[in-house]
Amino acid sequence: MFSGNEIGIDLGTANVLVYSKKEGVILDEPSVVAIDNQTKQVLAFGHEAKAMIGKTPEKITVVRPLKGGVIADFDMTTEMLKQIMKKINKQSGISIRKPNVIVCAPSGATSVERRAIEDVVKNSGAKAVHLIEEPVAAAIGADLPVDEPIANVVVDIGGGTTEVAIISFGGVVTYNTIRIGGDKMDDDIMQHVRKTYNLLIGERTAEQIKMEIGHALVDHREQTIEVRGRDLVTGLPKTVILSSYEIQESLRDSLLQILETIRATLEDCPAELSGDIVDRGIVLTGGGALLQGMQEWLSNEIFVPVHLAPNPLQSVVVGAGRSLQFINKMTADAAK
Repeated sequence: MFSGNEIGIDLGTANVLVYSKKEGVILDEPSVVAIDNQTKQVLAFGHEAKAMIGKTPEKITVVRPLKGGVIADFDMTTEMLKQIMKKINKQSGISIRKPNVIVCAPSGATSVERRAIEDVVKNSGAKAVHLIEEPVAAAIGADLPVDEPIANVVVDIGGGTTEVAIISFGGVVTYNTIRIGGDKMDDDIMQHVRKTYNLLIGERTAEQIKMEIGHALVDHREQTIEVRGRDLVTGLPKTVILSSYEIQESLRDSLLQILETIRATLEDCPAELSGDIVDRGIVLTGGGALLQGMQEWLSNEIFVPVHLAPNPLQSVVVGAGRSLQFINKMTADAAK
């Protein structure tokens, strides 16, 4: 069914990744597009467009066409994927014409949202499109034995959503999705800095703060970071020093909601699979898994081993790419 012209795509809220069976991960770019408002042409995408956030004149708009793990702007997502296909063909030396694509969809995506994902990939030049559930792809990418009759628990903390799924026999037994992820954490930091210091900072600054001094709810040695933004009172630039303790506190609510989602999923687990979870624990994937102290905090809270996937940021797309070899079996559920 599949020739050599096959790719796996992870259409993430924060990043789009593309996997080729021959070359591995051939593209990893932020899910951001810059558009000329007059001509509606795409001026930049990925890293180039992300660098433009908050810095463009009125005639240029920078958008993130994916929200909460699903497509928010159909046309922009199509344009972005067309640009991605062009870039792959130009850069990697792989000629991808009318590829067969396996693309990830969130477990909680509605049939309308799934159809939108299929259509957007077809419109960008794909020949055939197959969907795979994101947690299943993440589990395959994290080297878990998903097709065996044992419980594999995956916690995928992405940009727009956190998905918790128990997988056995190649399918999802039970899952929960919450629209909280890296973006919500960035927003928590922006709101905290605004309320506490009357200081306006942008998304990129908030993300940098999270990556440098953000911690899950664990004890740690205090770290500080100097942050510049606009004073909401005077309108002038201002610099403040932020502590890792206050950033940790600002993330508390979002982290506790993620924990509650994990607990709820484990409580829904069939009794026959519960013993496997005690032995095997859970696996963290997605960018949010890299928050400092996340692994330690979760293992303290849920009393089962918590493992970090070998490459949390790429687990989903690697799993999608690997599943190309047993595509018929993996997409049978998604096609129903």
